[in-house]
Amino acid sequence: MAEQFVKEDRYIRNFKTLSHDEQNILEKATVSIIGLGGLGGTVTEMLARTGVGNLRLVDGDIFETSNLNRQLLSEEHLIGSPKADAAKKRVIAVNSSVHVDAHHKYADESNLFDIIKGSDLVVDCLDTIDSRFVLQKSASKAGIPVVSGAIAGVSGQVTVIFPEDQGFELIYGKKAIEQSRGVETQTGNISYCALFIAALQSSECLKVLLNRGDILRNKLLIADLWSNSFEVMDLI
Repeated sequence: MAEQFVKEDRYIRNFKTLSHDEQNILEKATVSIIGLGGLGGTVTEMLARTGVGNLRLVDGDIFETSNLNRQLLSEEHLIGSPKADAAKKRVIAVNSSVHVDAHHKYADESNLFDIIKGSDLVVDCLDTIDSRFVLQKSASKAGIPVVSGAIAGVSGQVTVIFPEDQGFELIYGKKAIEQSRGVETQTGNISYCALFIAALQSSECLKVLLNRGDILRNKLLIADLWSNSFEVMDLI
């Protein structure tokens, strides 16, 4: 009875937006988040607070000073520490009922399928185009949808890819042989844009998990915060 009271109290502001049945669906769901930087760290926090019950958190990187301008998980005393460890500690701190499986490793073709298999959803918070294609290939093999986000300066994009979709090919063209960095390496990353796009990704996660709302499948949402322009493009 006490545990039920704590759960009801924790999620009371979710209800009426979400039903109790939908909250229970989220509690049983497993979401893998690949990349725990400006996007991934924020998505992790939002999904944990919303009540997604099982999170697999993957990043082989450590915090650098340059992360402090935008990455919610970064703190000055954590410079040089693994992002995956910080993400796990943060989730436990805000919602100890969430089961966290943290991986301090870089996701690639050799391990991605094994990491994400059994998940209900994968969130792409990566920073290279090539790695996104690798993620899509592994997710398609595992039969798992992908919620993808990318940022560049004060612009960003979000899309949702189901296993049978063309996905990134519709956005970037055919997969390049050589590693191609995302445009964010040339334009910088501003904190509020990272949080904004991460919020949109988190919204798409819930919509996919709950099969609710207008999902950005075969669509690309593009936002530019300088001009306050928001456009949803049909990809097919």
